[in-house]
Amino acid sequence: MEITRTTLGIAAGIAGTLFLGYCVYFDQQRRKDPLFKKKLRERRQNAVKNSNRSSTLGGPLPDMNDHEAMQRFFLQQIQLGEELLAAGNLEAGVEHLGQAVAVCGQTQQLLGVLQQTMPAPIFHLLLKKLPEVSERLRASMKASGNVLQDEDVE
Repeated sequence: MEITRTTLGIAAGIAGTLFLGYCVYFDQQRRKDPLFKKKLRERRQNAVKNSNRSSTLGGPLPDMNDHEAMQRFFLQQIQLGEELLAAGNLEAGVEHLGQAVAVCGQTQQLLGVLQQTMPAPIFHLLLKKLPEVSERLRASMKASGNVLQDEDVE
């Protein structure tokens, strides 16, 4: 018996229809579950909590003597800050940008660029939060044995 293209096409069509039916059936079963919405809400809340936790200073701090590590940390903080601001999470975004400013060797130039590119209210929030972020970064560095010099954090 020879399998023709027509037979193969019909078999593929039947298989596709069965798969689609399977998906629709189990989607309906899932949606009928009385706890579905509750579980979905809990999952979303946990995801938000986890993203907030990961966006704080908890990451590994760079060695102040390793220029490449400091540069990677700086770029990572800038990127995270921009992503969080774009997502609407202003507090965490400003926190990361503040950390980038705190470890930047050319603080005034960076603040000038940020002032040009950021909306004024967000920039003022950054300026307001900068001393607190710098102090927290300095305390974290001291706790990890990675001591900052006064000129390292402005």
